[in-house]
Amino acid sequence: MQLSLRSKERLFALGLLIPTFTFVLIFAFYPILYSVYLSLHRIIIGLPALGKTFVGLSNYRSLLRDPIALKALSNTFIFVAVSTFFEILLGLAIALLIHKRFRGRGIVRASILIPWAIPTVVSSQMWRYIFNDKYGLLNLILYGSDIARYKAWLAEPFYAFSAIIVADVWKTSSFAALLILAGLQVIPDELYDAARVDGATGWQQFTRITLPLIRPALLIALLFRTMDAFRVFDLVFVMTQGGPADSTNVLQFYGYKKIFAEGLMGYGSTVSVLVFLVTFLISLLYIRTLGRQFRRSEA
Repeated sequence: MQLSLRSKERLFALGLLIPTFTFVLIFAFYPILYSVYLSLHRIIIGLPALGKTFVGLSNYRSLLRDPIALKALSNTFIFVAVSTFFEILLGLAIALLIHKRFRGRGIVRASILIPWAIPTVVSSQMWRYIFNDKYGLLNLILYGSDIARYKAWLAEPFYAFSAIIVADVWKTSSFAALLILAGLQVIPDELYDAARVDGATGWQQFTRITLPLIRPALLIALLFRTMDAFRVFDLVFVMTQGGPADSTNVLQFYGYKKIFAEGLMGYGSTVSVLVFLVTFLISLLYIRTLGRQFRRSEA
């Protein structure tokens, strides 16, 4: 019995989708489910005699009572809020700049993307040297040869936390700019021409035309940057190691220390599950908001 054309198309589509679903299942869903499984057990690396003990939600209760974990959660939320705000703000400014037509625009666009292209570990090491209290560039610029006035930027809680925010904003603002630029390029020039004919000022064109039409692009940039900022690890690992006094300790780094420094595999997996849940909930909120924006634009 020969299959119809529609059935053949469905089988072909299924054959294309199965490898993708298999890849996602193995490399995305399985690690998540296995982390949840580990979080329900007490596992101590290096002490195999204790075995794997099922403790249910005990790790989660301990996490909610852990002052260091709560401090790390607070630091993470502050880092996400401040860094994403400045990244979107600077990204918008950069996108508006490189959207203009001027000589050498291609070179400027390529150079702006250089910080994003640099591996995070490399850029983190660079910023660690910049903020170094003995031979850092920042102290040299601010105080010159007056070594007695040099500040230990990474040894003070406020400055250390500000340093990792500066490093993150410097690196990823260009990524936000790239996403916002894509939204700017789909706005018809005729809208601005009509607005100028009607006597609209530059600020009115920006607030009445540009901002409403790039709102979906802004939300997409905000979604990606929020998810990435909430999983920050390498910046903290290279620049501050969570110090001083846990002032830059974030959830991902705290989970790393619990697993690899203290050997608490079950408890560290609980931290990872918490990071996943918070990121997932934030993503759902953004996606629902983004869906409403698209429906409004279509209407």
